[in-house]
Amino acid sequence: MSDMSEAERLVEALLFASPEPVSEARIQQLLGTRAEARAVLARLKARYEGHGVVLESSRAGWAFRTAPDLAAELAHIDPRPRRLSRAALETLAVIAYKQPVTRAEIEAVRGVAVSRGVLDQLLELGLIAPRGHKEVPGRPVLWGTTPRFLDVFGLASLDDLPRLEEFEEGLFAAEGAQREDPSGA
Repeated sequence: MSDMSEAERLVEALLFASPEPVSEARIQQLLGTRAEARAVLARLKARYEGHGVVLESSRAGWAFRTAPDLAAELAHIDPRPRRLSRAALETLAVIAYKQPVTRAEIEAVRGVAVSRGVLDQLLELGLIAPRGHKEVPGRPVLWGTTPRFLDVFGLASLDDLPRLEEFEEGLFAAEGAQREDPSGA
């Protein structure tokens, strides 16, 4: 068996065994001088195209994921609710776009109070984390997103978030089209 095949097998086993994404640096450390991690990952990614699992990269690292076209078919296997409330999604969006941000700043954007439960839920899910304290009286906590946030939403970095202008144009354009022709004809 070639050194590259052995390296691919080793990386494949590492990625399947790891409960969290694995950084390219960690993969290279495992491989040592046997092979370049980037080349091994590229070959594995190509090998798994069209399969039930795909190899994906995010800011958190490399991981095998369910092929996107099969996700809906498998949704019934794990019936635990995974949906965030509207308040939690709004809060998470404000944090993602405005970070680092205080609770008061989140409330100013949303126009309503942020319940402690919403922040606790996002913190428990590992989607947000404290990023220090703002240098103002009372020194409120600054909140920001985590690498897990990027992983859950399939983003390589925060730069991959849609620009607010694109989101608003798409949202309001869709609403306007529905209002102009309510019959759908």
